[in-house]
Amino acid sequence: MRVSQMFIPTLREVPAEAEIASHKLMLRAGLMRKLASGIYSFLPLGYRVFRKIEQIVREEMDRAGAQELIMSALLPAEVYQASGRWEVFGPEMFRLKDRNGRDFCLGPTHEEIFTELVRNETRSYRSLPMTLYQIQTKYRDERRPRFGVMRSREFVMKDAYSFDRDEAGLDISYKKMHDAYCRAFDRCSLDYIVVDADTGAMGGSGSQEFMVKSEIGEAVIAFCEACGYAANDEKAQCIPDNECSSKECVAGRELPLEKVATPDVKTIEDLTEFFKCSPKEFAKTLIYQADNRVVAAMVRGDRELNETKLQNYLGCIELAMADAETVSGVTGAAVGFAGPVGLKVEIIVDPEVAGMKNFVIGANETGYHLKNVNIGRDFKASAVIDLRKITEGDKCPKCGAPVKVARGIEVGHIFKLGTKYSKALGCVYLDEAGKENPMVMGCYGIGINRTMAAVIEQNNDENGIIWPMSVAPYHVIIVPVNTTEPAQMEIAEKIYRDLQAAGIEVMLDDRNERPGVKFKDADLIGIPIRITVGKKAGEGIVEYKQRQAAGVADMSIEEALVRAKNEVLEALGR
Repeated sequence: MRVSQMFIPTLREVPAEAEIASHKLMLRAGLMRKLASGIYSFLPLGYRVFRKIEQIVREEMDRAGAQELIMSALLPAEVYQASGRWEVFGPEMFRLKDRNGRDFCLGPTHEEIFTELVRNETRSYRSLPMTLYQIQTKYRDERRPRFGVMRSREFVMKDAYSFDRDEAGLDISYKKMHDAYCRAFDRCSLDYIVVDADTGAMGGSGSQEFMVKSEIGEAVIAFCEACGYAANDEKAQCIPDNECSSKECVAGRELPLEKVATPDVKTIEDLTEFFKCSPKEFAKTLIYQADNRVVAAMVRGDRELNETKLQNYLGCIELAMADAETVSGVTGAAVGFAGPVGLKVEIIVDPEVAGMKNFVIGANETGYHLKNVNIGRDFKASAVIDLRKITEGDKCPKCGAPVKVARGIEVGHIFKLGTKYSKALGCVYLDEAGKENPMVMGCYGIGINRTMAAVIEQNNDENGIIWPMSVAPYHVIIVPVNTTEPAQMEIAEKIYRDLQAAGIEVMLDDRNERPGVKFKDADLIGIPIRITVGKKAGEGIVEYKQRQAAGVADMSIEEALVRAKNEVLEALGR
């Protein structure tokens, strides 16, 4: 393609709205443009990359035996109501009514729709196992769209659904999808890690996320280099650390309960200074609004509460910290002085708190705390469950070695749904004896937009994007330094034609621009190979540069052609 005929609206300045590398570069390189908050249009170069990622995913799904179809994005409410998820999705679901007042939504995901299709069309065990997939636009009304296409309100997902006779069959289908995902992300040249994850609104017995390590990732990953354990922080199991430094705790004696005046002492930092002891000797009591009820949750003073774990235990749709008025109504005190003693609400306690002795809590009275509190004697827990976030250095739940913590971008997620949807929607098959059984399902998603952004996050420098060959919009760009010089243009045209004939995707920058402008644009949009036709063209010499390399090499025209063809074809596995 000739650059003079292409629509590539590059930007020299970084847009003010862009916070991360991929967002900045996708705008600057003319890959996309914003329509509204969390809604973007892909421009020609960006759409070429998008389609290449899409095709890689499609090829690996087909290779794994999945069959592609396409569903509507406008979906009736009835199936979501039947599964119970019409309410579970909450405000993230785009809801609307047609002219007859019938409820619809813009599809956030399609478990119910695929389940209904298979229920209506498949009855015999002979049709199983079966995996169906689509690559289609999804809609979620994110509270805070950010980071470009990393967290947007409209995005394209490859979602697949497997249907099996039993759990053993699901294990096989799940493994096929796991391996297909690994191949797809390998082909996109991503450095990723597979982690155990929370099933969230999808439900089911288990799930794994494919995470690209990145400092800008919104997810937190805990992993163990000793045994290979990996989980996101929503799922990571925390092993209680019940070591206590106080003499009373070590001795196991329960000391008399004491009320201590603590005026203007609210935070853990304030309390440790006031009581001259470690945060490990305090327990935080956090008041939450869980749908229509108020609950209290307790973790040790030096820990952070994991709201996903709490929400999963409570089974609520909405979970949020209670406001000051609710806290005051429940505890009788201002925020910062809540404690479990005397509370008339459900109290969920982390195992570390359950193992503590003679600790400090809020007194449910403004300006006071209680000292020497002991669970069982002074208050009772409604439940003791793992409630805290895992931290660097915690014991691995699998082998006990210290875990490491990093940030990551979720690009894929696979779930073992089991019979959650098939039972709710009556998706059954007849076995050899003619008996009805619910199909056992799996669900598998890849975010195409997010994968594209993740590739950029891992492949860029101060000059722009560095595309891996497999997803680059074009493989080679030819840059004649002076387009008014016939010799240069003749050679540039020859290289252009020869590479095209060899099946190489090539751009010819035939614009009447300064060489520096052309070089900057080539680096910004990230074309893997640049061949510059300059002053030595008359001697049959051109400059050859790989985008990821610092140096430039002089070589003959034929050498440049052979090298470009070999590098492209080798990278593409042809």
